[in-house]
Amino acid sequence: MPTPLGNLRDISARALDALRDCDLLVAEDTRVARRLLNLYGIGGKQVWSYREQNAAGVTAPILERARTERVVVVSDAGMPGVSDPGRELIVAARLAGIPLEVLPGPVAFVTAAVLSGFPTTGLSFEGFVPRSASARRDALDAALRRGAASAWYESPNRIAATLETLAQLAPEARVFIARELTKLHEQQILGTPAEALAALERPVRGEVVLVLEGTTERTQPRGSEADAADALDLDAAIDAAFARGRSVAATAKELAQAHGLARAEVYARAAARKRERGDRH
Repeated sequence: MPTPLGNLRDISARALDALRDCDLLVAEDTRVARRLLNLYGIGGKQVWSYREQNAAGVTAPILERARTERVVVVSDAGMPGVSDPGRELIVAARLAGIPLEVLPGPVAFVTAAVLSGFPTTGLSFEGFVPRSASARRDALDAALRRGAASAWYESPNRIAATLETLAQLAPEARVFIARELTKLHEQQILGTPAEALAALERPVRGEVVLVLEGTTERTQPRGSEADAADALDLDAAIDAAFARGRSVAATAKELAQAHGLARAEVYARAAARKRERGDRH
């Protein structure tokens, strides 16, 4: 059963009925689940924890209860099984012959994709952006080449690096950022990767959804500006500009003009380089 993304009023009448009528509530975080129960005055419910770390030990007892009782499974927000615990439990229940029902409700990436205004024909959900720099670049490059919109979940600690990578791959691509959907401090950003990076509230907090507008038109194909940046050793050139007292913006303008590079790409890499240097000095 899905639970609200943030605003706890975004819950259906059927979902409330399911919570009231269940014999056992299985939750990703029991504290989050009890806040929801308390808000709607639903008391006396037994709540079990189900997450990746304890799934092996609790799956069998959950299924045993589900054979004769009404068991409801929820995640902290949105639909269980969509980048949240739940899929393996569904598979196990089917293998055990236990009837299943999924209530319709909130899904963060669908909400963000609709908000983006991008065409949703062929929309793909890619889960979380890969953590490593090379895997992140390869995954985003592949998504750009598919020609259809893609939706991703991202950590607030890594969204800046993801936007910097997109600025290098396709500086003119359009992206949509939805942060803290349905919550008090919701933020929506539409623009190029560099524009989205500049508009992000700092420090970045909360849940982040990235929607990338697919395009087969690569504004920066390999073999031209990207190869020129590799040949130049862009990080070394940026360091040299910083040593002369240049700002990030001045460095981007200077190197882009001198070497025929996209200014957005140089700006993104210079901003990243500045943070790296700041960590060391």
